[in-house]
Amino acid sequence: MPIRCEIVSQDKMVFEGDADIVILPGSEGEMGILPNHGPLLTSLKYGIITVRMGGREEHFTVAGGIAEVQPDIITILADAAENVEEIDVARAEAARKRAEEALAKGPPPDTDAYLAIEAALRRSNLRLEAAKRYRRSGPKPGRVGEER
Repeated sequence: MPIRCEIVSQDKMVFEGDADIVILPGSEGEMGILPNHGPLLTSLKYGIITVRMGGREEHFTVAGGIAEVQPDIITILADAAENVEEIDVARAEAARKRAEEALAKGPPPDTDAYLAIEAALRRSNLRLEAAKRYRRSGPKPGRVGEER
């Protein structure tokens, strides 16, 4: 019996489907969630969510958020999330360059502006590393949770 997985970002449903295991970047470390897991609420750090079903895997970047686990469903409410296969590498590289240039000018007088620039740099580095490490080459096989 699989566990239902829903990954939701602020503006869209990123993933919805069944999984054998969901691996999350919890605030205290990586955690694997299997069907019939005990109830849990945890915060998420920047990292990769892996959704495994059968022999297939889907990978998603996540930039913070929370995960609520129930025995039959895991709901991930992400500050930002994206399927690794959909990452626009050129856009991520441009964002990293802008953030690095802004930080090279010295810290802005506003702490919030500095934290926003730092977060943009962390997010773009995560996206680029995820695309490099997890993106499939060639034709894309069927996606987890997708009907064929």
